[in-house]
Amino acid sequence: MKRTLIAAALAAAAFGASAQTSIGLNHYVVTGNHALPTLGGLGLEASAVTFAADRGTLFFVGDEGLGVAEISLTGQFIGSMAFSWAGTGSSNNDAEGLTYLGGGQLVVVDERPQTAYRFTYANGGNVALAQQPQAPVGSTVGNVGNVGTEGISFDPRNGSFVSVKQDNPVQVRAGGLGFAVGGGTSTMTTLFSGASALFGVDSLSDVQTLSPVTRFAGTVVADHLLLLSLDSRRLIEVSRSGNVISSLDLAGLTPQAIEGVTVDTLGNIYLVAEDSGTPNSRLFVLSAVPEPGTYALMLGGLALLAGLARRKVQR
Repeated sequence: MKRTLIAAALAAAAFGASAQTSIGLNHYVVTGNHALPTLGGLGLEASAVTFAADRGTLFFVGDEGLGVAEISLTGQFIGSMAFSWAGTGSSNNDAEGLTYLGGGQLVVVDERPQTAYRFTYANGGNVALAQQPQAPVGSTVGNVGNVGTEGISFDPRNGSFVSVKQDNPVQVRAGGLGFAVGGGTSTMTTLFSGASALFGVDSLSDVQTLSPVTRFAGTVVADHLLLLSLDSRRLIEVSRSGNVISSLDLAGLTPQAIEGVTVDTLGNIYLVAEDSGTPNSRLFVLSAVPEPGTYALMLGGLALLAGLARRKVQR
């Protein structure tokens, strides 16, 4: 019995030994590269993506703000919903942030006024955003230009949000949003703010909380954030105290502009890149490859379990 427990512990440790302090971006490799549907222009300039755990799918928006599309984890089209911006006062209909709340509810952020709209997805429908509950995301009131809110992520542990402002200044904000039709409230405060080169990157394009990843539940990693920088072509993992934990160079991935990031419950990472003159926007899937030492630990544990099983049969 003692040896069985040891072997089981070794095998389990192989899958989670280092995962409790970091997602380990340096161990991620590309495992999928899929063209996204153009959808009459709706899917051409993919700017944000989010994982829907209760549906096992992804949603993405383009920065022309035509609507939201639902796709499989390998980019196959499932459905879409159009946006109507009439009455919002939006200057550019610049849908840059997207996050999933559960139960078919999504939040989309208009970059320049830094306004978040909450709505319920209905395939084939049309949502009038001005009639939906909304809330302010940024600390600046009014149009901040083309350097406003670029990303938002929901934290299911407590219902809070994290958002990023692109530049002038770069900002990471966190807290609660009170959605209400015609105008809501915000208790979001600034975690980090600065000029260019915050965390060693020149700007921020999206953010993703790591709390949805199942294996991180109850660990410090659940509080970490993934930050994406289009200009620096990097993905970084940071703690909420400002430490860079791990990073991944995206320079060789694609010449397209990578603008959105999300993560599923298994820890797989999904990136979307806009078309940038190519025929389609694209979905990239990144998965973790264990370290050689982890493989050895896992194989050792499994071999011990197999040996014990053989002895039991021989008896």
